[in-house]
Amino acid sequence: MGNVLADLLSERDYLIADGATGTNMMARGLPAGRPPDLWNADGTEHVTWLHENMIAAGADIILTNTFGSNPCRLKLDKAAHRTAEINVAGASLARAAADAADRPVVVAGSVGPTGEMMEPFGTLTAEAAEAAFHEQMTALAEGGADVIWIETIFAFDELAAAVAAANRTGLPVVSTMTFDTASRTMMGNTAQQAVEFTHTFSPRLAAFGANCGSGPAMLIDSVVGLCQAADENDIIIAKGNCGIPQMIDGEIVYSGTNEVMAEYARLARDCGARIIGGCCGTTPERLKAIVDALDGYEPAPPPDRDKIVQRLGPIKVPPPGSI
Repeated sequence: MGNVLADLLSERDYLIADGATGTNMMARGLPAGRPPDLWNADGTEHVTWLHENMIAAGADIILTNTFGSNPCRLKLDKAAHRTAEINVAGASLARAAADAADRPVVVAGSVGPTGEMMEPFGTLTAEAAEAAFHEQMTALAEGGADVIWIETIFAFDELAAAVAAANRTGLPVVSTMTFDTASRTMMGNTAQQAVEFTHTFSPRLAAFGANCGSGPAMLIDSVVGLCQAADENDIIIAKGNCGIPQMIDGEIVYSGTNEVMAEYARLARDCGARIIGGCCGTTPERLKAIVDALDGYEPAPPPDRDKIVQRLGPIKVPPPGSI
């Protein structure tokens, strides 16, 4: 099989990645406290619905329902022994939806963090982290993933372990980090530092960027930094949340409207991002707003912070010298 992601990127100025998984599964009735990954086995109609509707909205890339399917996280639900089963099933469901589309759709094997802290901050060793990631990733490859998509990572050492494991599958490797602490990772690293760190990998990542975070304004602020530090070989990803989560009548509702997501998408293109999608709270309807906003759009110069704030709201940044 060829590299479908690289082929599409060579043909197009940008690609559309899909939206949320967890929040869409909750809207479909996922019981509180139950990981959506288990629906790969006993709620397949919901997973298929999500993939089909994201593709219908215009997604060129769909992420498998396997964000929390590494053995470290599955053990919390006494399901670590089902790692291979859940990941093969998740990739197979996405593969079937992609193959049924009337155009090429990339199946990205979603891999989230282990949920554990690595040494010296915790007890997880680099070797154990790589082994856990590899167990998940080999199953994603078996199920039909086109690429390994490592997302919502906040620590360089965990990213290194995940990338090492992913490279062993022979598939292209993509990653996003989360810069939700005043436009830095939880470990204090800037977007620019993250790009520089990815340049130490050999082979280089097929794409790198930011996902999740504290709303679309901060996400775009991070993407500005990513694109400033990128070189001509970097493909930058923007996959931001659909606004800010709010508790309304006992339910979590994301504040982002179609108009907000349209503004976010255009600013992402202005920055230079070539893969754009949504994260938490992004429904198929909101993804369609992204698709429509970018159709025929001619990118403007990259925004400064004043422009980001004007169009998307405030960005919380640390005072000089505080970090």
